Amino acid sequence: MAKTPAKKTAKKVAPKKSVATKSTAVKKTAVKKTAAKKVSEETAPKKVAVKKAVAKKAVAKTTSKKTVVPKIMDAGELLALTVAQGMYEKKGDQIRIMDMRKIHSASADFFVICHASSDKKVEAIAQSIEEEVKKRLNENPLHREGFENLEWILIDYFNVVAHIFQEEKRSFYGIEQLWGDATDIEFKGK
Repeated sequence: MAKTPAKKTAKKVAPKKSVATKSTAVKKTAVKKTAAKKVSEETAPKKVAVKKAVAKKAVAKTTSKKTVVPKIMDAGELLALTVAQGMYEKKGDQIRIMDMRKIHSASADFFVICHASSDKKVEAIAQSIEEEVKKRLNENPLHREGFENLEWILIDYFNVVAHIFQEEKRSFYGIEQLWGDATDIEFKGK
């Protein structure tokens, strides 16, 4: 009889060891899974944030490439914009750059037109144009006229002609209507 209880105890001890080993292994696996889950939860937002930041940089690079594309400008257009800037410096009113290159009968490539309220302002604008063009492009006008009466001053740079009017003379001569086929070039002073 002594042999039976020994077998029972042996049977009882062996399953306990295997159950204990299994439960310890299960606990260790559960701890590892929870630790892995915590690590993945902590790094997941970082990974998403990094992916978003990379995506934003990629978008910024593509948009910056679109805005950095320079417009090729010929010498005449640069001169016309410089003349307009000279007008803007002395508060010329309603500055307009007319592109005349597509009009075959035009005497110049560009007309730059503005007006002022007094003869002194007209003279100041004309002087400002000459100073600005000399300073930036180192060019002198080929021809100047109208400084005697100061009602309509014309400054000719061969392919660009600047017209500075007194307000009533601009509407009287109507150069913009005469050359209505010309296209406008947008100008915003600095």
